[in-house]
Amino acid sequence: MKSRWGTAMAVTEGITRPAAGPQTAPPVRPGPGRSRAARLRELVIEVVLIASMMVIYQGIRHLADGQLGVAFRHADWVWEVERALRLPSEAAIQHWALSWGGTARLANLYYVGVHFPGTIAAMVWLWIRHRPDYLRMRTEMALLTGAALFVHVIFPLAPPRLVSSFGMVDTMILTGPSAYPDNSTDGVANQFAAMPSLHVGWALLVAIAVIRVGTSRWRWLALAHPALTVSVVVITANHYWLDGIVAGLLLVGAIRLLALRTRYPGRLPGQPLPSFSRVLL
Repeated sequence: MKSRWGTAMAVTEGITRPAAGPQTAPPVRPGPGRSRAARLRELVIEVVLIASMMVIYQGIRHLADGQLGVAFRHADWVWEVERALRLPSEAAIQHWALSWGGTARLANLYYVGVHFPGTIAAMVWLWIRHRPDYLRMRTEMALLTGAALFVHVIFPLAPPRLVSSFGMVDTMILTGPSAYPDNSTDGVANQFAAMPSLHVGWALLVAIAVIRVGTSRWRWLALAHPALTVSVVVITANHYWLDGIVAGLLLVGAIRLLALRTRYPGRLPGQPLPSFSRVLL
């Protein structure tokens, strides 16, 4: 008959000493093994979120309609502030660039053909290869676009191509293609919402997202995209320097705000989305 002390030792050994024989960990279902319906549901959620952002943009932009006089007065003010800050003249930059044959059409093509397709391509790539970074970029874009919409409404601004006194050419009318309809208040884009430039803001965000996930030194080439975008929006007379500067400041604010609110841990491709994927924050 074992003593009470012997019984206690046996119980302790059973707890601290692994049992004999091979042990198997509980089966873990890998991310890619999830059902097709679950993966499709996550994709649909994201598509709905992005589409909702576009619908909201389409609706809110009309709040600035009918403020043409204010938009042109703001344009004069921005032009004077830039000259006071000794920023290069957009008109001088455009005249120099247009002295090279074909520059106007190339700039138009980049402005029209890279802004949305390039951003969407970057988001699709992040969704497939770097899911947490996709979620981060998507939410930063939502914050940036929301802040930009607020500025669009309270500070309508006519682009330099519509202000004849600035001496700039509307390259989209000159050579095409054009991103805007004949009526300045039609279409998805608000032509009197030049401040800030979402072309510049989104281009900067795409470059930052690529640099964050990249490991090669070639990732820094992504900075060519925002650099070209800044050049293009000036050459096409769609934006002022300050439009790009304000967009950059708003993007920094969006990135900092999200960094304070959420952490994005690394996950395997195909794993279920975290709970915050259902909302923007």
